[in-house]
Amino acid sequence: MRRRALFAAASALLCCVAQRAQAHHSFAAEFDATQPVTLHGTITKMEWINPHSWLHIDVKNADGTTTAWMIEGATPNTLLRRGFTREAVKAGTEITIVGFRAKNGANRANGRDLILPDGSRLFMSSSGTGAPGDGEATEPQ
Repeated sequence: MRRRALFAAASALLCCVAQRAQAHHSFAAEFDATQPVTLHGTITKMEWINPHSWLHIDVKNADGTTTAWMIEGATPNTLLRRGFTREAVKAGTEITIVGFRAKNGANRANGRDLILPDGSRLFMSSSGTGAPGDGEATEPQ
């Protein structure tokens, strides 16, 4: 009886302190391979968080207004190994993003390539998610 009570208490304690696990999703769960997007905009913020980094950009519309977009990228460690630096994705930098739009039509995309002002490209997608071109990443030019 005492062992059961101890086990129950330990289980309850584990439930209280355990963090919620963040699931890694496949590309097709959230993004649509039939909706490619090319966005020209200005970086407002870069979130170096796991399991996916997020690049925030303001895209200027034809009528002069701006639309905020969130671009999903690979993990921060993966991006750093591919040549991303805090200087390369600094707020105020004008960039082009090539990627795929969210299935729900939100202003979110899975970024494939980030094109810097000098024309160099950085591959920003997560590997192994089933995104178009997955596994065809090249080193930064």
